[in-house]
Amino acid sequence: MSTSKRFLITGVSSGFGRALAQEALAAGHHVVGTVRSAQAAESFEALAPGRAVARVLDVTDTAAIQPTVEAIEADIGPIDVLVNNAGYGHEGVLEESPLDQMRRQFEVNVFGAVAMIQAVLPHMRARRAGHILNITSMGGFITMPGIAYYCGSKFALEGIGEVLGKEVAALGIRVTSVAPGSFRTDWAGRSMVRTPRSIGDYDALFDPIRQRRQAVSGRQLGDPRKAALAMLAAIEAPEPPAHLLLGSDALGLVREKLDALKAELAQWEALTVSTDGSQA
Repeated sequence: MSTSKRFLITGVSSGFGRALAQEALAAGHHVVGTVRSAQAAESFEALAPGRAVARVLDVTDTAAIQPTVEAIEADIGPIDVLVNNAGYGHEGVLEESPLDQMRRQFEVNVFGAVAMIQAVLPHMRARRAGHILNITSMGGFITMPGIAYYCGSKFALEGIGEVLGKEVAALGIRVTSVAPGSFRTDWAGRSMVRTPRSIGDYDALFDPIRQRRQAVSGRQLGDPRKAALAMLAAIEAPEPPAHLLLGSDALGLVREKLDALKAELAQWEALTVSTDGSQA
């Protein structure tokens, strides 16, 4: 077994957070998991008494994040791996979706994650060691109609993680953005916020997408346990990836996106370079 590590994982009540916590515990690691209620805390700690520790925390309560992390470092021990997993999906046509729903999407998926990173970094930097995993999505690379706010938040987290990785690489800290495809989690079920439909012009485009997503919820190709094992493998790698796609669907769709982007760049190359000024 590899050396035991202490994980801090946000959102361990279900989905990827729960799966990763369970596999990390099974591998002999210690896990501090954030939950939203005392009942959820009790359920999580029962997974491995003494090695599974819960903390009640809402990642949108950014004022509570640093004190929580400081208490973990002081009372439980050093955080070796931070996993920013807490998040949710918003589904809705952009024109129909209130800006408040976009703000909420970014508060959870982006600002909460960044606040967690800022709280753990001083400790990891002092130790010259640590690994930060941000759970993003293939929706941080590719897009589809009806999830603009969600894709926007995941594109943002992908970019932030990539910059952060460059800033801390020389300090012994690694950063990996984990981008899953379609997995059997609650993302498309109870964890998704859906804006009601109101504009008929979008019916033909969007209604079939919503219906397909609801129909396959719980029967997606991806296995959360296998995703968790893949994340553990990346954490143990001597040179972990900056970006890790999970699922053959994510790999195929992202490759299609990159091919289309390369073709578009080539098509418009002459116009692109025409904007350069002459050098003195």
